[in-house]
Amino acid sequence: MRPLRLARIAAEAEGVRLRRMAQRTAVRLVLVLIAGFWLLCAIAIFHVGVWFLLRNDLGWESQTTGLAMAGFDFAIAMILLIVAALASPGRTERDAREVRNRALETANNSLRMSAMLLPALQLAIRLMQRARGK
Repeated sequence: MRPLRLARIAAEAEGVRLRRMAQRTAVRLVLVLIAGFWLLCAIAIFHVGVWFLLRNDLGWESQTTGLAMAGFDFAIAMILLIVAALASPGRTERDAREVRNRALETANNSLRMSAMLLPALQLAIRLMQRARGK
């Protein structure tokens, strides 16, 4: 009975972990979409301003201005991708994973012990049956 209870606890912990992970992913997705929209607006205005600054005020060539702006855009994109990749699971998700792992390990150990005791029990039954038969 205990292994089944532990398996149920592990399943509940996994459910909590998956729900929290889904919530975190949904929130991140919405935030990324909103931020992406505003980022595109800001980049468009920024590009126009920088283009005019570099071309008109500083007298840069068109190719040089374009390359400088593309390099800056690339650097900003890399920073944003790194920040998004570094998002880690919250405490609840980590705790639920730990509870699940502990429950599964205990259930596995319990089943392993039962499997080890089964041959000993069968041997004891055979010995008792032989003793009665004599």
